[in-house]
Amino acid sequence: SDVGSQKERVVTEEEWLQKWEMGNIGFHKEQGHPLLQKYLDVLLNGRSGLRIFFPLCGKAVEMKWLADMGHSVVGVELSEQAVKDFFSEHSLPYYEEPVPEISGAKMFQSTSGNISLYCCSIYDLSSFIVGKFDGVWDRGALVAVNPCDRQRYASLMINLVEKNSSYLLVTVSYDPNKHKGPPFYVPESEIKSLFG
Repeated sequence: SDVGSQKERVVTEEEWLQKWEMGNIGFHKEQGHPLLQKYLDVLLNGRSGLRIFFPLCGKAVEMKWLADMGHSVVGVELSEQAVKDFFSEHSLPYYEEPVPEISGAKMFQSTSGNISLYCCSIYDLSSFIVGKFDGVWDRGALVAVNPCDRQRYASLMINLVEKNSSYLLVTVSYDPNKHKGPPFYVPESEIKSLFG
């Protein structure tokens, strides 16, 4: 499949941070994503009290929604502003502490303890630091990851999930020759080769 000119495209961490600083966050959904509501049963699979991971979480409102249902939510986000905005927009008290294993990283946790957001590069995480997850809601992460980093990303995600986990992935379909991304076009064949 032809991914057009996107294959070589790289968006730096600085560019992502700038998007947050400038409020250029058209990817954020104030009302939550309808596909999560539609496929919630697939994610939960009749289970309660799950650990659910939000890669590149931004300030996704679904994190509070799932936490309010009794699940434990863990996210990772590069932008400290996004993380702080999440807690303030939901009036959630939180505390922050350094992550000893990752230089310069911080973990922001709701005082109720059921939402933990790591502020660092996703590639600095490991199951040693964050544990393993029963479910993943990947609404805008794989399509935001630089195409050259997809294999690294998929390997990390596979390492972070339990054997019987559910992984909900949202991608976008369009002609990659007409849009430079992000979001990047990830053909279904590539998803299958990345995740099996």
